[in-house]
Amino acid sequence: MNDFTRLTEEDLLGLLQQDKLSAFREIYQRYWKKLYGDAYKRLKNKELCEEVVQEIFSNLWHKRHTLQINTTIGGYLHLAVLNQVVDQYRKQAIRAKHTEALKLLTTETDTGTEDAIMLRDLTHTLETEISHLPDKCRSVFELSRKEYKSNKEIAQLLGISEKTVENQITKAIKRLRLSLSHHLFITMAALLHKFF
Repeated sequence: MNDFTRLTEEDLLGLLQQDKLSAFREIYQRYWKKLYGDAYKRLKNKELCEEVVQEIFSNLWHKRHTLQINTTIGGYLHLAVLNQVVDQYRKQAIRAKHTEALKLLTTETDTGTEDAIMLRDLTHTLETEISHLPDKCRSVFELSRKEYKSNKEIAQLLGISEKTVENQITKAIKRLRLSLSHHLFITMAALLHKFF
């Protein structure tokens, strides 16, 4: 069959998993413009949006044999865009934090350097723990705590209910508290040693 434009998503997915490059091309042609538009609505940066969409299609091709698509290809790709957008927000927030941390480190006196290092370590640990949260949980948490978006805005952005947003934030906070409790204990011990 040469006319891939008439194939259903299920047929295209089956052919993609059989390494048919023509099926991949058809998926690309069907969805590139829509995915680019989805990304641009949120990122407002042409080059960054092109990178995001190219990354999504690159991942689609590389993961074609292990894909588990429970909705449609379109739905799967749309969710991939949202995850990539959240990752971009996270990277921007991390860059901003690193810039602030660098300013802090360069303006602190010698007595403050140790505190700044401890703060940097805590920030790094927190970022690491956040990166280990499940994808949806991490996305919701970062939009809430780093981008200062309301539960309603997050629900609209990710296409989920506000109740799900609340549940994911609660889940993230519980997991972070548990995983950071050891680090905070060590930090407090170091501070007590410093003053006593």
